[in-house]
Order: sequence, then structure tokens, then C-alpha cells
Amino acid sequence: MPKLIIQIPCYNEEEQIEKTLDDLPKHINGIDEIEILVINDGSTDNSAELARAKGATVININPNRGLANAFRAGIAESLKRGADIIVNTDADNQYCADDIEKLVAPILGNKADIVIGARDILSIQEFTPLKKVLQKLGSAVLRLLSSTPVEDAPSGFRAFSKQAAIQLNVFDNYTYTMETLLQANAKGLRVLSVPIRVNKMLRKSKLVKNIFDYVFKSAKTTIRMFIVYRPFRFFITIAGLLGFLGILLGLRFLYYYILGSGNGHIQSLILAAIFILSSVQLGIIAIIGDLLSINRKLLEDIQIRIKKIELKQEKTT
Repeated sequence: MPKLIIQIPCYNEEEQIEKTLDDLPKHINGIDEIEILVINDGSTDNSAELARAKGATVININPNRGLANAFRAGIAESLKRGADIIVNTDADNQYCADDIEKLVAPILGNKADIVIGARDILSIQEFTPLKKVLQKLGSAVLRLLSSTPVEDAPSGFRAFSKQAAIQLNVFDNYTYTMETLLQANAKGLRVLSVPIRVNKMLRKSKLVKNIFDYVFKSAKTTIRMFIVYRPFRFFITIAGLLGFLGILLGLRFLYYYILGSGNGHIQSLILAAIFILSSVQLGIIAIIGDLLSINRKLLEDIQIRIKKIELKQEKTT
């Protein structure tokens, strides 16, 4: 029967960490072993000591390097410790720990590789109306870009199968939530959303200091990862749009030229040429990006093989 590791990135959470750990399930049907892993991301308070006192395994990162790095370190350590399923949750006890069983059930049933806990955003009283709208809009955009049925894209309450954890790569230093979704579909990983409950928020988010700053950084990460994993689609879409505008402007000039007033509309011809040339250049970039994407996939296949070999070696030693 599989081993579950619940990983908890933690930064200065001494007021909440004990409650978070106490609420974690001690037994889940279908799971033989549950281990708690706290990633202490450069905390300057007693978070690490309190977590150890509660029986959690603690790994330390110094200095503080951010949520994405802590998540990445937790995934790597969980795999080394023989995890078959990895659940990520927050140290502030935002998510209802009893719903961890909901997250792991689809993986145990071989129905999903990644399961995301979907909050009922509209019912969270601590969220402002603007934040609720932006959360819903952001999730809708991610559904479109990632081709996954994600209901709550920013949710950090997630479960990963061992195979999914081995395949995922987190490059961003800010957050991992958007990035892993865009990778999932590109790598053939099955993503599922399940409704989960939340507890009353005991503090403001440390990641979201300003809603507009969060939106900007999340959008930047999303665009960056979309270009990495869908370069042809990204550049060919822009190329097609510019080409279409160029043709329209060219036809406009041709229309007036036939009527005998082409000299007064030479600007349309210049703009048409600029748009069409830009379209051709972006089309070439799309092809080059697609070729680079193939090389990246080959390198990732090699990386996955190396990870599996290393994990087998660590298991035997």
C-alpha cells in the first residue's frame, strides 16, 4: 500500500503551525503510511522547533527563498523519502485537513495524476469582491491556456502522484500553482479538481501583499510558461493576427488605388507591409520555438530517466 507525504512549506508560522499539524489526518483509507514534512523556509521564529515537537520531519532552507523554491525542495525530498503520493498544503491552516482524503482518492483510484482542491471562492468572507472576481477570471484563463478542468488555479492544496512529481519542473521563484498546471497537459498528466472546504483565515496572505502585484506576477509567470510549453501556438496566433491586419490594410489601399486616390492612402500600404513582414518573422519564430520545444521534451525525458535511476539507487542503499 502506498506512502503519503504531506509537505508543508513554512515561513514564520509559529502561531499556526501546531494547529495545522494537529488537524492533519492520522489515517486514510488506502494509505499504509503517512509522513509529515515541513519545509522551513528560513523562518526566524520557532516554527521549526514546534513542528519537530509535533513529530514532523523538518528540512531547513536558509535564507528565505520563497514559496516556489520551498515547494520544489519539498517535492524533491518527498521523492527521496519514497512517497507514492505527495500532498501540498499551507502552514497557515487555510485548508480543511480532513479533505486530504478527497485529494488522494482519485490518485488511488488511478483517475488522476494531479488533484487540485477547489475552494468555493464566492463564499470566502475574507476575500474582497475584487479578489473573488480576479480569482474566477484567472482560473478561467488558466483553463483555456492549460486545457485542464481546473476550478481554482491559485489553490495550493494539491495532491501529486509519484509519476507526476517526477515529471514536473518549477522554474519560477514566485509561485508554482500556475506553472505546474501549464506543464501538466503538455506532459500528458491527468488533472482533476475536487471541492474542498477552508478554515477561517487567521492572518493575511504573505504571498499576496497587493492584489494587483499578485495579478501582474501571476500573469507574467503564465505567459512565460505558455511560451515555454506552447511556443508555436503563442507566436503563430500573434503572427496570424498581424497577417490578417496587414491583408486588410493592403486591401484598403488597393480599393482606394482602383478608385484613383491611392496616393492619399500610402500610409495603409506602409502599415500593411510592416504587419505582413512582422507576421512572417513571428511565423519563423514559431517554427524555431517548436523545434526548441521538441529538444526540451527530449531533455526532460532524459531528466525523468535520471531521476528514476537516482531514486532506485537511493532506495537500495
